[in-house]
Amino acid sequence: MAENLFAGFAERPHTADWALDVWAPDFVSLLREAAKGMYSLSEIELHPGARVERSFSLHAVDLESLLVSFLSELLYLGERDRLAFDTFDLRVENNHLEAILQGAPIVEQSKEIKAVTFHDLKIIDKSGQLSVTIVFDV
Repeated sequence: MAENLFAGFAERPHTADWALDVWAPDFVSLLREAAKGMYSLSEIELHPGARVERSFSLHAVDLESLLVSFLSELLYLGERDRLAFDTFDLRVENNHLEAILQGAPIVEQSKEIKAVTFHDLKIIDKSGQLSVTIVFDV
């Protein structure tokens, strides 16, 4: 579990799949923590030396869809290019995301996530603190 009280993630027990509780003070931080949590669940280890950068843009109808699209893009890059990321420069405006990511090749991945789901997905804003539970298909 992350040490920061204002942003972080924690695995949640789930019957068949994996679930992750994520919280942060703003949506960009929520995206960042969700990515870190997803990589943590997969037990991904990055190559210690080689660094890579990738960028992409996404647009969605709402923030929940943007969250799923973002995490799905990370899964795709992991599967296609064997890359994962630990530095996230993210900008969101009007349900449009501009992402510049830095990371490295994956040297080990103990668990596989097949997909990010919309199951019970709802971003909750409680007194300026965002939270969401994300269910992953494994």
